[in-house]
Amino acid sequence: AATEPPPETTKLRLIRVPTVCYAPQYVAEELLRGEGFTDLQYIKVSPGVGVGTGVSVGKALASDDADLSMWFAASVITRIDAGDPIVFLAGVHIGCFELFGINRVRSIGDLKGKTVAIASRGGPQEIFLASMMAHVGLDPKKDINWVVHRFEETMELLAQGKVDAFLGFPPQPQQVRAKKIARVVVNSMMDRPWSQYFCCTFNGNRDFV
Repeated sequence: AATEPPPETTKLRLIRVPTVCYAPQYVAEELLRGEGFTDLQYIKVSPGVGVGTGVSVGKALASDDADLSMWFAASVITRIDAGDPIVFLAGVHIGCFELFGINRVRSIGDLKGKTVAIASRGGPQEIFLASMMAHVGLDPKKDINWVVHRFEETMELLAQGKVDAFLGFPPQPQQVRAKKIARVVVNSMMDRPWSQYFCCTFNGNRDFV
């Protein structure tokens, strides 16, 4: 900070969402103050149903209620495609999500004709899964029976065999493993090609950037 010019603005508005994926954004607070941001604000938004659906994050960035934030890459793509004034700035990390299935689901292709639980329609679970299904030749609009449930309900339905699969974000995968109610089909930290893509990216309001 002593050898570089001060930032163009001393005010910076970031987003706070109650999910472990956003930990780098919180850890950065003191580092940003060291860079010269004296008015550093964390704007609280609701994650919606499930963990970090991204709906409120995108709205905050697009409406200029926040300047910068981490966000799921898949959600950013759909919002930019819809015309929201959001831009990508950097990749953050991989490995957010894991796809779990009961015994009759051992690959992504096995999801054809199956029931898949998600936290909300249009959220990152559905977007990530849709891209994975399309990659192996499935049509996510025709080949999958999507059902919306809270995570707690999904856990119970998985255990009962009433849903066949779901895609979870931390700490959900850890809880599913602990209860041993489903098997890992895809681990986005380990399995190609998904391990080669960012799960979360750092993004900004276009006018601010």
